[in-house]
Amino acid sequence: MLKSLPPLIDDNAQILIIGTMPGDFSLQAQKYYAHPRNNFWKIISILFNDGIDLLNFDERENCIISHNLALWDNLHFCERDGSLDSNIKNMIPNDFESLLKNHPHICRLIFNGQKSYQIFKKFHPELLEKYQYFVLPSTSPANASISFDKKLEFWKDALSLPQKL
Repeated sequence: MLKSLPPLIDDNAQILIIGTMPGDFSLQAQKYYAHPRNNFWKIISILFNDGIDLLNFDERENCIISHNLALWDNLHFCERDGSLDSNIKNMIPNDFESLLKNHPHICRLIFNGQKSYQIFKKFHPELLEKYQYFVLPSTSPANASISFDKKLEFWKDALSLPQKL
């Protein structure tokens, strides 16, 4: 069984980005989106760091937190051969009910890929009724069917901070 990473979050988080399960690179590094070809950090650096590469994980994590974003994955445990989401089986979900209850400023959920959304919908359908959410193209290197520029456009729209009511 593979075990996921703890959430990267603080009390000011407004947008929660949800993946499926960290890939092999990320699990080995114990850091989110560690695969060098994953576009996640490139997108974050363009949107929130004037396009300047976030070179180490401390910079990356500080950027996420300082922009009221949070990261977590759907699954707490699972079995998987390799890093592809399509190989996931025996899923045990993370406790999103508690996380969201303990972080009341979160008002938007961002799903990093269709599989992330499908898993969340399977285990937490009632939460989808309570939050604004976006299902975005996966930043994984396995998702080569959509250009980087198109992914960036989708992510930019979804990550714009919510307007205060």
